[in-house]
Amino acid sequence: MPRLSEVIAALDALWPAELAESWDAVGTVCGDPEAEVSRVLFAVDPVQEIADEAVRLGAQLLVTHHPLYLRGTTTVAASTFKGRVVHDLIKNDVALHVAHTNADRADPGVSDALAGALDLRVVRPLVPDPADGSGRRGLGRICELDHPLTLAELAERAAKRLPATAQGIRVAGDPEQLIRTVAVSGGSGDSLFDDVRAAGVDAFLTADLRHHPASEARERTPLALLDAAHWATEWPWCELAAAQLDEISDRNGWGLRVHVSKTVTDPWTAHAASTTSQSSGAPN
Repeated sequence: MPRLSEVIAALDALWPAELAESWDAVGTVCGDPEAEVSRVLFAVDPVQEIADEAVRLGAQLLVTHHPLYLRGTTTVAASTFKGRVVHDLIKNDVALHVAHTNADRADPGVSDALAGALDLRVVRPLVPDPADGSGRRGLGRICELDHPLTLAELAERAAKRLPATAQGIRVAGDPEQLIRTVAVSGGSGDSLFDDVRAAGVDAFLTADLRHHPASEARERTPLALLDAAHWATEWPWCELAAAQLDEISDRNGWGLRVHVSKTVTDPWTAHAASTTSQSSGAPN
């Protein structure tokens, strides 16, 4: 079996820390570099439910997309929920490693996995990494459909292909608009509107779209918007990342057992559809 340090070195080669944004917190949070690893669990969020799943599974390594401590801390006391996660992982010999914006920028990365889940052909990055001479790394992806779909059909495809959440898919635009090109960005994407407009695509699929940026984007251009749950747009990366580590394990004869958590950690748990007719206006 490989040591944790060997597995982490392989993960760092896939998602180099230098690709991460300056504000990000990526890398190994806890774990003994000399410990042996036989089982690995991938998940989006390092929350208690996922830590418990890693312990039940007998994993020695938990790899998550979101950081546990993004803004730093002065305590890992078990009286805090994040401290409890750290305590439980360490007590059960489970290491935690984070690949966040470095996985977003990687080739392949989070948005490649999102595009793949929707059967979209990746053409190029939405925001290319200027340090990448191949032009393949960067934030988001510009994609093409194999044949045009209406906005309603594309939304239906996204609802079926992405993991189910309470939110589902919110749509802005004419349902009958024909969509040929799509920009995708896993996770929060409304900071990328300028890049999306410059790309000239028909639609933008991302998560966490806020009222004002979305409204302004719709006023400026006929750009169609598809807003999915944050967790749902990033979960496909877990399957991609697990497949990448499986291939590395096979190549090195490690015999790792690699798993993907199917636990839904999206914070929204229910959705009540509005019963007010769209034509009736706001209540008095």
